[in-house]
Amino acid sequence: MIELIKEISFKNPYYLLLWAVFPLIYFILNKFYRSNTESINLPDSDALFKLKKNWRVKIFPFLIFSRYLAFFLFILALARPQLALQEEKVNAEGIDIMLTVDLSSSMLAQDFKPDRLEVCKRVASRFIDKRKYDRLGLVSFSGEAFTPCPLTSDHDILKEYLANLQCGMLEDGTAIGMGLGTAVNRIKDSDAKSKVIILLTDGVNNAGYLKPVTAAEIALKYNVKVYTIGVGSSGAALTPVSRRSDGAYIFGLAQVEIDERLLREMATLTGGKYYRATNERSLENIYTEIDNLEKTTLEVTRYKRFKDLYVWFVGFALFLLITERCLKITVFRSTP
Repeated sequence: MIELIKEISFKNPYYLLLWAVFPLIYFILNKFYRSNTESINLPDSDALFKLKKNWRVKIFPFLIFSRYLAFFLFILALARPQLALQEEKVNAEGIDIMLTVDLSSSMLAQDFKPDRLEVCKRVASRFIDKRKYDRLGLVSFSGEAFTPCPLTSDHDILKEYLANLQCGMLEDGTAIGMGLGTAVNRIKDSDAKSKVIILLTDGVNNAGYLKPVTAAEIALKYNVKVYTIGVGSSGAALTPVSRRSDGAYIFGLAQVEIDERLLREMATLTGGKYYRATNERSLENIYTEIDNLEKTTLEVTRYKRFKDLYVWFVGFALFLLITERCLKITVFRSTP
């Protein structure tokens, strides 16, 4: 029991200062009860003895005490008592990861269901959930590159940015070098033991002023490992081929073209690996393999979790007040 009490702390301890007015409350309530209590003149001591043996007379003082105790508990609840739960050991991997996603119009191809982009976002989101203690960031690219979310440990906000990615947000095209270069720029100054970029694309580099191999050489200079993923089935796929005046895409069959040689060269140069995803399951397996490869334990960190207890104190205080009131209007009802 003593050990349990030691684990209790208060989030707002300054509310405990309200206990200083407790004597004043006691004085006011005590005076109120005395002024509203009628005295009974008894003819002899035998009647007094019988009255003292009455159980109602014995219990009545506890009604007053219950009000004081409820006041005490309400103040305790305001101070937000918390129980420090069992400390848990966490193996922090200390890895920073930039997810770099192609947003060219071809990512709307329907060889994945509903399309390549939605599947990539769904699988990447599950990958983020697995990296609980790592910092991750997000870069998107098409004809140009953009950083929706820099490195962060707030995975919820990262997943929100990931979910909001849409084709057409940037100038169309496939600037692989620009995407990688932007990701390198975002991660190069990190103090993490391991720095990783996962670049996902479904096309051939045809835009941007930075060559993909040059971007890979810059990544190597800053000890950044690059994993590249080519997304798309084999053969032809239903792909956007043009746009209407209202901006809607017109779909038609087009040959799947991925510069696998380039992506393999970029990954090999930095010590990473190239993967080809032809469906959602294979893409899931790729992220699982990368997740297993990138586990470098740095140290054991202790995290302490807290559980609020104020609800119990408020509940017990309300119970005392309600019970006291019910007894006053029933068992201890006074006759006017």
